[in-house]
Amino acid sequence: MATRALFVSLLLALCSALGEGVSALRGRANGDAVKFDFTPFLIQYQSGRVQRLMGTSVVPPSVDARTGVASTDVVVDQGTGLAVRLYRPSRRGRLPVLLYFHGGAFVVESAFGPVYHNYLNVLAARAGVIAVSVNYRLAPEHTLPAAYDDSWTALQWVLSNARNGSGYGASWLYKHGDMSRLFVGGDSAGGNIAHNLAMRVGQQGLGQDDGKGRIKGVALLDPYFLGGHAGPWAERSWGFICAGRYGTEHPYVDPMALPADAWRRLGAGRVLVTKSGQDGLGPWQRAYVDALRGSGWGGQARLYETPGEGHCYFLNNLQSPKAAAHMATVAAFLS
Repeated sequence: MATRALFVSLLLALCSALGEGVSALRGRANGDAVKFDFTPFLIQYQSGRVQRLMGTSVVPPSVDARTGVASTDVVVDQGTGLAVRLYRPSRRGRLPVLLYFHGGAFVVESAFGPVYHNYLNVLAARAGVIAVSVNYRLAPEHTLPAAYDDSWTALQWVLSNARNGSGYGASWLYKHGDMSRLFVGGDSAGGNIAHNLAMRVGQQGLGQDDGKGRIKGVALLDPYFLGGHAGPWAERSWGFICAGRYGTEHPYVDPMALPADAWRRLGAGRVLVTKSGQDGLGPWQRAYVDALRGSGWGGQARLYETPGEGHCYFLNNLQSPKAAAHMATVAAFLS
């Protein structure tokens, strides 16, 4: 088993080295040397040009033929370009609201991509929630804390429009949303954003008139957390994402560095963390749940583990038994 693990590690290192070599040659051929190779996500060149290698496709909002879920796009902030895609299932009555943040290492993917459009159509239908998928700004053009700032802006927009919504998409929150059942969540980098948003809510409240309020639950799906022993490549990547502002021991990416009294201020009553068995981030995901439970925080924390699967496997092949079980777990948490 150890020999196999070593072989896999060497293979990944070789692929990384080959990828850097190919990208460097590509850059030189174009007269533009590579500044940072973040394969398989993107390559940044010395000129500042960014070549994204995945997560650039988009699909329009629609009424999904399989689930009956309707979606629409709304621009939240004209100045920054922050936008959201809302999903409304064909159910009556007041529904829980989920503010969702996509993954992609803070540098790729969008709320409008086919992966997240498909995933949230199914999740909105299964859980019976109004989902608000946030198209936050990406690094390296907008390094952290831009995505964290966008998450707060999106939350305030949701709260405001739930009170006095106007326009097609915004009125869904006003007419159909139950803000006493407000959840935040996300996968990978989006899980990191959701955690940091919940921490800010714990410190500042929901930003409503009385400054109080809590999120009902936080769903962190294979969240992107690191720590002091993350390794050189992880440290370089995180430094690229945040332009070197924060080390891998900063609470933004290493919540386990937080003191117990900070954990106790987490602005939610329930937390679900999912962990895939072959995810290299797994040790930090487990440590997150252990730290939360051991802090004296008064809520309920659950760790849901899927053996034999890699990071965020559940976003693709939604009909597979393991992905369906993962979906059922998340839907039950939100219901």
